[in-house]
Amino acid sequence: MKDVLDKEDFQVVKGGITYPKGIKASGVKCGIRFNKKDLALIYSEKVADAWGTFTTNKFKAAPLVVTEKNLSLSGGKLQAVLINSGIANACTGEKGLKDAWEMADYVSQGLKIKKEHVAVTSTGKIGEFLPLDKIKAGVVKVISCLDYAGGAEAAEAILTTDTKKKEIAVCFKLGEQKVRIGGMAKGSGMIHPNMATMLGFITSDISIKGELLQEALKKVVEKTFNMISVDGDTSTNDMVLLMANGLAGNKLIDKKDVDYYKFLSALKHVAEYLAKCIAKDGEGATKMIEVEVKNAVSFGNARKVAKAVINSPLVKTAVFGKDPNWGRILAAVGYSEAEVMPDKVDLYLKEKIVENGQPLTFSRQKLHEYLESSDEVKIIIDLKMGEV
Repeated sequence: MKDVLDKEDFQVVKGGITYPKGIKASGVKCGIRFNKKDLALIYSEKVADAWGTFTTNKFKAAPLVVTEKNLSLSGGKLQAVLINSGIANACTGEKGLKDAWEMADYVSQGLKIKKEHVAVTSTGKIGEFLPLDKIKAGVVKVISCLDYAGGAEAAEAILTTDTKKKEIAVCFKLGEQKVRIGGMAKGSGMIHPNMATMLGFITSDISIKGELLQEALKKVVEKTFNMISVDGDTSTNDMVLLMANGLAGNKLIDKKDVDYYKFLSALKHVAEYLAKCIAKDGEGATKMIEVEVKNAVSFGNARKVAKAVINSPLVKTAVFGKDPNWGRILAAVGYSEAEVMPDKVDLYLKEKIVENGQPLTFSRQKLHEYLESSDEVKIIIDLKMGEV
């Protein structure tokens, strides 16, 4: 069974979160931040199957508690997502939790939908309370501005220290039906694998059983959002939400068939693009380092190696200094606690520079020029121990 889409099987198109059928969004200024959009709303005209993945930080922010509870109460259904930027509503105790529930109430009443079909989330400064009067008025405004073309405004309103919007839209065919996926994200600082400071929102009009949607999101997040790192800090407010409203009209996906794997691959493309956008936009970042681990004995082992390398301060400083110091990379591989045989490892930095754990002859000047001229640096590590 084919489980990877070829390039001709899907198309990246202009758009974002509102690209799928029946999805509207908006972004407005409500006064939390000075003269900047700070309140966004995503709305599906039809109740959507939905699921989310959330931060592992024990100081989980109040809005995430509310959203998890609503997903549980609704049996994995959502119709609207409200996001504010500027204040995280984290470490705010019982008042913060009450305020998060109030946000959900405002949306529920304004859109005349069930309260448990509303997700809320916040991003910004920790330890400050939300200005509920401003948010209440802002909800009225953001609902009135909902539009099929409102994705860009929503993507702008969720930003904090980000320097640019992060959006993507993809379409592909299931039989004769076109299926659409749209996404937007924010994240710049406090980015570390295991759901760090970042918010990701993905919508689709695909028709798929909720259980399979949940499984797809979990699998994709594990290999995309949870594989990026900027500064090693894990946030209180991380969340990725996926909504699918079924308006594409495709035959319901109720098992892991060819259609499921097509969706899974397209979803992974969207998530990977957004995750890379976050890494590139990291606070103070001048380059993005991508590590590909090949032929590990398991995904878990490959993950350990990749995380050790991307989190290594010495690797980061070498890349920043345009120094092709391959020894720092192999040192990180060695302390990763992954199953590794040093005399089998090959290392590529633009070209193969280490084979079977031993250095090859290469031009340090050419690699220096590569590191100097490239905004994106790719490191390939071939463990030659398995097939993952």
